[in-house]
Amino acid sequence: MKVDLKGIRNIIFDLGGVILNLDMDASLKEFCKLGLKQRIPEGNPGYHALFHPFQTGQVTPDGFRKKLREILSNPEIPDRQIDEAWCAMLKGIPVSRIETLRKLGRKYKIFLFSNTNSIHIDRLEKEFSAENGFSFASLFDGVFYSHEIHDAKPSVSSFLKVIERSGVNPAETLFVDDLQENIEGAEKAGLKTFWLKNGLEINEVFREGIA
Repeated sequence: MKVDLKGIRNIIFDLGGVILNLDMDASLKEFCKLGLKQRIPEGNPGYHALFHPFQTGQVTPDGFRKKLREILSNPEIPDRQIDEAWCAMLKGIPVSRIETLRKLGRKYKIFLFSNTNSIHIDRLEKEFSAENGFSFASLFDGVFYSHEIHDAKPSVSSFLKVIERSGVNPAETLFVDDLQENIEGAEKAGLKTFWLKNGLEINEVFREGIA
């Protein structure tokens, strides 16, 4: 499957599952080692109460760690162990995707919009710079993290913030994400979209765009 880039001048990429490899179960396993008794389902109010405020910047890293200690019933866990468990899901960015972004950046304005948090981004930037010799953010014309804009996908308001702050014309802008609900939110905000379904790689779908 190839993406239609006719009339496109800007591309906004999601991060996890599109650029960055993720393994949510890796963090779950680490938290189980720290005392977690059972997984908190995504539809559970407790899940939303724990993760949404953190990824929208309403809760600080210290506040997030405090809440996790309560859930784990272990008030003595040091910050370092919590951060290591939380970041276990981050599985790196393949070089081929980095090269795809760099090549696309020669022809289009490239942006990043991710539902994420400061602990993950700090770790990602540190490891990426150490491995590649330049900053992750430098791959893009602009980066928009949910914890910094205080809004998250799939809300239409979050996309409108990104559109306004990036200065792009939605009709000339393609949004790429691996989750259908985020694609639907982007479309409501007027963006062109490409749903990167499971098994698809940006290297392949953008092959003609970087030729």
